[in-house]
Amino acid sequence: MEKSQADEKILSYNDVVLRRSDLDILSGPYYLNDRIIEFYFSYLSSCHPSQDIILLVPPSIAFWIIQCPATEALKDFLEPLHFSDKTLVMFPINDNDDVNRAEGGSHWSLLAYYRNANLFVHHDSCRGMNTGPAKQLYKAVVGYMGFSGSATEASFLECTDSPKQENGHDCGLYVTAIARVICSWHVNSKNTDTNHMWFSAMKERVTPSAVAGMRSEILALIRDLMARHQDIKTRELQLQNKNCVPT
Repeated sequence: MEKSQADEKILSYNDVVLRRSDLDILSGPYYLNDRIIEFYFSYLSSCHPSQDIILLVPPSIAFWIIQCPATEALKDFLEPLHFSDKTLVMFPINDNDDVNRAEGGSHWSLLAYYRNANLFVHHDSCRGMNTGPAKQLYKAVVGYMGFSGSATEASFLECTDSPKQENGHDCGLYVTAIARVICSWHVNSKNTDTNHMWFSAMKERVTPSAVAGMRSEILALIRDLMARHQDIKTRELQLQNKNCVPT
């Protein structure tokens, strides 16, 4: 595909702009990029009525938090996100360590904070490959997560029992699949068990076949939204033409 076609905008969803090349990524066995993960996180946020207490952080913001060299700049950036008001916060973690390399890195994982347990849980589908950047982010944000006046700092847990990928390109799909399970668990359960939390639901639902199906599922979702947007544009155009007919 020529570059101009690959860069063609195909969908604007909330604050996310998807391009033609994103469909190619989802159509084949390829590593997910930032835009696809940000799109799906934005979609999950729109699906849950409790999104005011659930925050799914876009990949670009998570990356900036990890790489930010200035403590004061980080403080000014994080405070408007109101982490202390959220019950559940999820960060996509990427192993890119070069701020000048757009869409760099080779592995995705998920860091989830659950306030009721005061715990950060790192889910890595490749045996702790992203533990380093996950702990960097944890250390950067942990001071902003607690309730006002709380002296207890949240803990960090590397979940060694997280589902493992069976190839070298599905890590981003594991991030989307686990994030979906956590959101569903939070919305539909009583959330009283802070020892097991969403772990059993994750084991049951995040299987290799379910993760593989996420590609076609996300692709179908994007195509459906594209069709809806096109229908709206068509109706608007028809209405404009009708209003322009001379009387």
